[in-house]
Amino acid sequence: MSGRTVTRADLCEAVYQKVGLSRSESSELVEKVLSEIADCLVAGESVKLSSFGSFVVRSKGERIGRNPKTGEEVPILPRRVMVFKPSNVLKKRINETMMGASESGD
Repeated sequence: MSGRTVTRADLCEAVYQKVGLSRSESSELVEKVLSEIADCLVAGESVKLSSFGSFVVRSKGERIGRNPKTGEEVPILPRRVMVFKPSNVLKKRINETMMGASESGD
């Protein structure tokens, strides 16, 4: 495994290479898609991408936490968190890739 992080620029380049749009059009398309996903999540909507997974916003209530250094109890305020749930198709692809790499000795 390379451990490499894919960036927006990488996504734009992939769209440019595979779709055939200009670099600026590719960049604009990626930005619009990411912006739309973010806007939906901010509004509290779930985003489901077939064969990829779902981004879900959950509300967490207030709770008591503990400072690990001092042991002092501190309230953790209510907040919203985003969770990604991969689809079964994506899980299968990831595991097939992992199995193929281990069989080839990587």
